[in-house]
Amino acid sequence: MKQLIDLLKATPIERMEGNSQVRIIDVTADSRAVETGSLFFCLRGEHVDGHNFANMAAENGAAAIIAEKKIDVASDVTIIYVADTRKAMEDIVPYFFDYPSKKMRMIALTGTNGKTTTTHVISHILHHVGYKTGVIGTVHALIGDKEIPTHNTTPDVIDLQRILYQMLKENVTHVCMEVSSHSLVMGRVIGCEFDTAVFTNLTEDHLDYHKTMDNYAKAKSILFKMVSDKDQIKDGKSAWINSDDPYAAVMSNAISDPDFCQVSTYGFNGNPDLKASDVHFSGKSSSFKIQLGEKRYVIKTKLIGRFNVYNVMAAIGAALSEGVDIKDIQAALSDFVSVAGRFELIEEGQSFSVVVDYAHTPDGLEKILTTAKEIAKGRLITCFGCGGDRDKLKRPIMGRIAANYSDVVVITSDNPRTEDPEEIIREIAAGVQDISQHKSNLLYKTVTDRRAAIQYALSIAHNQDIVLIAGKGHEDYQILKDKTVHFDDREEVRKALRG
Repeated sequence: MKQLIDLLKATPIERMEGNSQVRIIDVTADSRAVETGSLFFCLRGEHVDGHNFANMAAENGAAAIIAEKKIDVASDVTIIYVADTRKAMEDIVPYFFDYPSKKMRMIALTGTNGKTTTTHVISHILHHVGYKTGVIGTVHALIGDKEIPTHNTTPDVIDLQRILYQMLKENVTHVCMEVSSHSLVMGRVIGCEFDTAVFTNLTEDHLDYHKTMDNYAKAKSILFKMVSDKDQIKDGKSAWINSDDPYAAVMSNAISDPDFCQVSTYGFNGNPDLKASDVHFSGKSSSFKIQLGEKRYVIKTKLIGRFNVYNVMAAIGAALSEGVDIKDIQAALSDFVSVAGRFELIEEGQSFSVVVDYAHTPDGLEKILTTAKEIAKGRLITCFGCGGDRDKLKRPIMGRIAANYSDVVVITSDNPRTEDPEEIIREIAAGVQDISQHKSNLLYKTVTDRRAAIQYALSIAHNQDIVLIAGKGHEDYQILKDKTVHFDDREEVRKALRG
């Protein structure tokens, strides 16, 4: 709870109508969430203008409203006019919650793929040595083992600061957080002070929003500017960058002060600070060596695949920067199992393997297919689709990738949203057909209903085949044109296998 007059010191205002001494008990940009004593921000969105809901906010008990344009509400509600309500929200909200990120260690992960797995691995390592961790990301937010649902990879500034404040109250010492390109561009992480920043990789995704890969990379690089900004209260800043990625230099060049923020690299090639070699995979585990300075260490993990070696290296780097001893890191990695929907094996006593994975980008799909191909003793059957209202250019690309690596491809619906699912399937199928002209033994089938597609893929699997269900992973819903329905690939697989 804070006085309005104190909150307004955090942002420039144009004029105010009403009492500046009112007490503010909460902040929100959702008029439905307003309680007596709330401060309401009238945000202009792409489809909705919050100014149109100012009266509803007042009726629900708002003590004050921040607006850009004239609003007429009850005379007992204080109105503050500003040039930009979103900027005012970004200034005021972290101050309202007392900047919780400045009182915990904040480890931020950005990149196209690998963020979720890596944040969970880092959290597992830190928990192993006795820290209480929080995780914020695609799957959920966690305080210890307690789950808090989230709607975006990185929540908006109000939700994020509220979650961080709750974590601080519950004695979290380290927060492992996925930071999306959207959140960096849209200011969702304004007011956060990060301590360790990690770049996983950059591959084609979200080009419907960013338009070009260079814009996408520039958006990701904002995190590295933030972590290296000298105007921060905590010391011990570090950055870990995947030096094998073509966009590594964009991230490292964004470091504003390399003396203030230690920059380190990891990878397989050249001479990174943390280098992997001698990689060996089995069906259920991986082992490899890392070179750190003049010393080498053996890493064993239940995570499978070359892409997970990168994820583990990123986690090792972040843990080292947080002061964890390499022997503790080795011990923690040996008993980390998996993250929901990330190369998740589904076992119901069947004679073939079934893997559910979130891969929904060309690079992500290629990485899991490469891994599956390396461990497959039989055929590789891939069932996947592409989301609607998202980057259309990747659909035929993903079709070609699936066809290149698979023996059987089943194309189905993902989250079609407002698009026709059959049209999306046709665009994917065009890529599959490009490969099928030269790969005579490739079988492919289109099944629009995702449940039926999964059932079909499982029904044709034989002993030692691998069935890969890709695209949705941990998600337990499907977004259709007019509604969102419950749908979980893992549940559907188990139902089908149990008969």
